Amino acid sequence: MATPPLLLITNGDAGTADQEAVEAALAVLRAPAGADVEVRATSSPDELADVLAEAGERRVVVAGGDGSIHAVVQALHTRGDLTGRTLGLIPLGTGNDFARTLGLPLDPAEAAAVVVAGTTRPTDLVVDEDEAVTVNSVHLGAGAEAGKRGARWKERLGKVGYPIGAVQTALNPPSLRLRVEVDDTVVVDVDRPVLMVAVGNGASVGGGTELTPEADPHDGLVDVLVATPVSPLARLGYVLRLPFGRHAEHSDAAIVRGRTVRVSGAAFDCNSDGEIDGPVRSRTWRVLPAAYSMVVPGR
Repeated sequence: MATPPLLLITNGDAGTADQEAVEAALAVLRAPAGADVEVRATSSPDELADVLAEAGERRVVVAGGDGSIHAVVQALHTRGDLTGRTLGLIPLGTGNDFARTLGLPLDPAEAAAVVVAGTTRPTDLVVDEDEAVTVNSVHLGAGAEAGKRGARWKERLGKVGYPIGAVQTALNPPSLRLRVEVDDTVVVDVDRPVLMVAVGNGASVGGGTELTPEADPHDGLVDVLVATPVSPLARLGYVLRLPFGRHAEHSDAAIVRGRTVRVSGAAFDCNSDGEIDGPVRSRTWRVLPAAYSMVVPGR
C-alpha cells in the first residue's frame, strides 16, 4: 500500500542535532517509491495554524516531542479539523513520553519507518472545559512542581532534569486542599491534604517516569492518580519515589479510572504535556474517545 502524501511539521528553532535527525527521517520517508513529503518549519502557534490550514488531505507528521504533538493536536482540535485525521510522530523531544506509550522507536529513522509501514490506531484525547487539550498527561501538585523545577535543568541536562526537580520538590512538597471527583464519585475531599493528582492518557512524564503506568490512550478512559500522604516524612518518601516510578507503591496513593475528572478547591497549577498553566481553582477534564488516529508499530 502506497504511503499517502505527508506534511512534516518541524521546529523552526531546532538546533543542528534535530536538523540532522529530520534528514535521517526524510531519507526513510522519501526512499524509492516512498512518500511525497513537504517539510514545513514553524516557530509560533500562528505559523503552525497557518501551515495546518493548508494540510488538506495529507497525513500530518510531527517531528518533535510531547510539546510539539500537543501543539499540533491543539491547533487541529481548535479549527475543528482533528476528527478523522491520522497523525504520525517522529520523536525528537527530550522526554518523548507519548511516543513511549505508543511503543514508537526513539530513533528518527526507525520512527520514520513506522510512519511508512505502521498501522493506524484510534487514539483518545483529553480536553478541559476551555477545550484545551492534553495528549499524554496532565498533573498538578508535586508532579507539576517537579516539572516546573525540572524545566530549569532540562535545557542543560536533558531528561534528568525531572528527577532533579523531583528531589528539589521533595524538600518542600506542596499540600493542597482539593476535591477530586472521577465520574461524579468523590475520590478525595477538601478535608484531606492532597500531594498530587495526575490524569493520565499516557503512562509516563519527564522522559519515562511512569505516573500512571497502566494508562492506555486507546481504551476510552484516563487513569487518575491521587496521592494523599499526610506527614512530612510520608510526603518526602512519596516524592522521592517519583523519579523511579515507585510512587504507586505508597500506601497513600490510589489510581482509579474514568471518563470525566473534576478537581476544585485551593489554587493549583497544571502541567499538561509539559506546559504549565494556572493557578486555577477548578478544572474539569473529559475523554474524547477515538478523537483521531496515530500511526503506531504494526501488531
